Amino acid sequence: MLLEAIDHRPEPPFAWPVELEELRVRIRVKKGERIQCRVVYGDRYDPGEDRAERSLERVAADERFDWYEGSIPLPTRRVRYVFRLEGEGSTLWYGEKGISPERRQAGVFQFPYIHEEEVLRVPDWARDAVVYQIFPERFAKGDPDRDPEGVLPWSADARPQPDSFYGGDLRGIIDRMPYLAELGVNLLYLTPVFTSPSNHKYDIDDYYRIDPHFGDVEICREMVETAHRHGIRVLFDAVFNHCGAGFFAFRDVREKGEASPYQDWFRIKDFPVVMEPEPNYETFANHIPRMPKLMTHRAEVRDYFLEVAQYWIREVGIDGWRLDVANEVDPEFWRAFRRRVKSACPEALIVGEIWHDAGPWLRGDRFDSVMNYPFREAVLSFFATGELDAEGFDARLSAARMAVPEPATFAMFNLLGSHDTERFLTLCQGDRRRLRLALLFQMTYLGIPMLYYGDEIGMEGGADPDCRRPMIWEEEKQDRELLAFVQRLTAIRREVAPLRRGDYRTWSADGEKGLYAYLRRHGGESVGVVLNNSHGWQEWVLDASAWEEGSILIDALTGNRFPVHKGVVTLSLEGMEGVILVEPS
Repeated sequence: MLLEAIDHRPEPPFAWPVELEELRVRIRVKKGERIQCRVVYGDRYDPGEDRAERSLERVAADERFDWYEGSIPLPTRRVRYVFRLEGEGSTLWYGEKGISPERRQAGVFQFPYIHEEEVLRVPDWARDAVVYQIFPERFAKGDPDRDPEGVLPWSADARPQPDSFYGGDLRGIIDRMPYLAELGVNLLYLTPVFTSPSNHKYDIDDYYRIDPHFGDVEICREMVETAHRHGIRVLFDAVFNHCGAGFFAFRDVREKGEASPYQDWFRIKDFPVVMEPEPNYETFANHIPRMPKLMTHRAEVRDYFLEVAQYWIREVGIDGWRLDVANEVDPEFWRAFRRRVKSACPEALIVGEIWHDAGPWLRGDRFDSVMNYPFREAVLSFFATGELDAEGFDARLSAARMAVPEPATFAMFNLLGSHDTERFLTLCQGDRRRLRLALLFQMTYLGIPMLYYGDEIGMEGGADPDCRRPMIWEEEKQDRELLAFVQRLTAIRREVAPLRRGDYRTWSADGEKGLYAYLRRHGGESVGVVLNNSHGWQEWVLDASAWEEGSILIDALTGNRFPVHKGVVTLSLEGMEGVILVEPS
């Protein structure tokens, strides 16, 4: 065994409480070293040598390491444990003191006590969710009387500029709720809807008022209630890292300078406040005058925005928040935010916008999940550009999963694109086969699939603002075949429990043939997904030990049948096609 590869720490993502009396542990070893791994454990205060033990299962392999995982029951909520690694005729012990052939010399790891706040309690309904992201100004127009001045014609040929307005509003979302329900989504994520001079609304001037171009609080409440009647939950966008230049506190500082009681809400270099040609205060990103950064570590700022978060849950019944620029906001603010939101609505979902490793934010005290941009990058590199082969794709996915506790992976927003990125179909150079295969993977992978409005009908668009074109509603200009495919995928996901709630194991990854296959297992049921990410016909013979000999597997997409014979299943697939193998009920 390569000792340098072995690693574990008694903290997430290597160890995390599943419940108050159960700890999940992971250990990392060198890739390809087939070993038997067990954890030996006992109560921290027991005087004798620990004898209880559990086998760990190999759950993933990234580019360099294999990962083993298992659970420890903790009736006292506290534990000490040591790993026993057996391979190549030798046995090693691994604990806090290091790695040794002698158990006592290795020492033990300690998880002193499981506290309530350390248990990452993701709402159970999130496992069943399919989310649809709406940019309200561009989704649908329902009330032309609310159009802003200078509104442009709603057209499939529109090419928005940064300051373009097309007149989308909340009434338009209400009117299209049956479309969303038929699409099969059950969670809406809306970019900001509060008063703001921009089309994107990320520079908010009034957090307690719906932008009048979108509607008012009564229409907003009607939208949420309509969504709920269709079985659809709603998330709002929390922009608490920065505000708009018209926000009351910033206006006061501009007017009164150092005499303003709100000067500490911002980081201002000197007075008077200057916005142009370059702001003399900290902003979002680099010198964006209309987005002054908020000092969320200040008690007054924290209290104000915690009230905002609770207000919209109470006032219109939203089901949670997506948190903008989440990693630049004071960590203590998010801890207080979680407590306030969960006290107002225990089943609320809290999703952070973090583009990189999100592990520190997913320890039970802040977020339930994040926007899964590492997922998008891997999917883009495998299906759209071909920069990754199947082995590299699997390694990238495994590394991302192993970077966070498992409960969070079931609630990750697995996106192909968003209002901040190019459209996935555009990055595929318009190749719908690649998009279809990526959608098939997205709908069957671990986590919440997130559709960006219009992707289901083949919309294209480059970088912002081109990715924010008005939604195409003329059916003759929509890709209706793609739409039907997405509807079929959401229906299969809804009908097949392992695709929503099952664990994930790589089945096969063949870079030479373009094969990628994986299993989802739940409640004694196994589902296999096989993808041919190549341009030609391929045939594979895959181990079928997950099913009983003589079973007949059915492709949930086409109804084609595949027998399990002599412990294997044989598949022939056209290029850029995939199957979802289920056992008949």
